[in-house]
Amino acid sequence: MKVSFYTSLSGRCYVEDFIDALSRNDQAAILAVLKDVETYGLSAVGCQFRQIEGKIWEIKIKAPTGGYRIFYVLISSSEMMCLHAYKKQGQKAPKRELEVARKRLKEVFS
Repeated sequence: MKVSFYTSLSGRCYVEDFIDALSRNDQAAILAVLKDVETYGLSAVGCQFRQIEGKIWEIKIKAPTGGYRIFYVLISSSEMMCLHAYKKQGQKAPKRELEVARKRLKEVFS
């Protein structure tokens, strides 16, 4: 499965920027999971997938300094686009984080 990152009209890739700002250990953990997703698809180990709403899904990733979440959408059966990433703070996805993913989803499909 191809894993791609949402890029804004201005050319900014927010998920990459988020990952780049993390510690090396956390970067390695997240990138290893994304590589496993590319290799094994939704059967990848080291993460959990769950539907948030409609076409927005979430990858739960454990890293050395805590948990991270990446919202994504399946563009096709063989392509996943990561829309937004954030550090887990509580049980439910914060509304503002979900709003960002919704906005980017609309841009992807417009």
